[in-house]
Amino acid sequence: MAKRHVILAVWLASFVFITSATAEEFPSRPIIWVVPFAPGGITDTTSRIVAEEMSKTLGQSVLIDNRGGGGGTVGTEQVARSKPDGYTMIYGTQGTMAANVTLRKNLSYDPLTSFLPVHLVGESPNLFVAYHEAPYNSVPEFIAYARQNPGKVTLSSSGVGTATHLVAELFKTVAGIEMQHVPYRGSAPALNDMIAGRVDVMFDYPVSVGPHVQAGKLKVLATTAPERLRAFPNVPTMAELGMKDMTTQSWSSIMVPAGTPAPVVDRLAAHAHAALTSERVRTHFEKVGTRPMTLQKAEMIPFIERRSCAGAM
Repeated sequence: MAKRHVILAVWLASFVFITSATAEEFPSRPIIWVVPFAPGGITDTTSRIVAEEMSKTLGQSVLIDNRGGGGGTVGTEQVARSKPDGYTMIYGTQGTMAANVTLRKNLSYDPLTSFLPVHLVGESPNLFVAYHEAPYNSVPEFIAYARQNPGKVTLSSSGVGTATHLVAELFKTVAGIEMQHVPYRGSAPALNDMIAGRVDVMFDYPVSVGPHVQAGKLKVLATTAPERLRAFPNVPTMAELGMKDMTTQSWSSIMVPAGTPAPVVDRLAAHAHAALTSERVRTHFEKVGTRPMTLQKAEMIPFIERRSCAGAM
């Protein structure tokens, strides 16, 4: 028995040594950050600026890998099956890490058991935008138009179960109207079709729609932010228009596969925090109406649990 205790003690000491050595050496090669949506949307633009800042302090590149499909589930499921060594991260969203739990029956991952939380990224409101030649210029005018044309108005989103889809469904309920949902594999292709006049309206983030609004290709009818956005001071909030239930913001996060060594998670969290509190990221977020979030690791679990129980919003 004593011999077995000695062997066990040696094994545990070796394990601790190996784990410590791995943490000290990590990262020794580039890290892949999977963004489960097509390039061009908020998930893509936000992840790239944060990845660039993380790369500066980690000493290795953080590379963005866009894997769209299934409202973000395709890329998320792939990361859940990845080796838990810290070299593959997932860009978790409100849709993939909360709403999909209740919306998709055959989801092959569980946000709280398939992944370990690293750091929350940001919280962003939506802008309600329309095709620039649409015959309405305000939310009341749009609601009247939709009621006069039941089921004919088309609504695009970045995919079934994504935040842009869910806030639109909430709007339909609050406004008492019907719209045809047209899901895409990401925000960029959805916006492209709206700019071309193939769909009528969409809820999306300021960072995604801002350039198109400035170019006169889209028009903004309202924002879901709790107060008017600095970048769009003339755009009313949904609450101002009498729809307080439409005050919503979507969140995002960095997560890694379950089983990733704690020292590696700690290291990633520290560098993510440094990136998110950097002057460059804070300035960018402020410009596009995104609020940086500071919760990390275990602190994130109650936050995600509350959102999962809520189902979406």
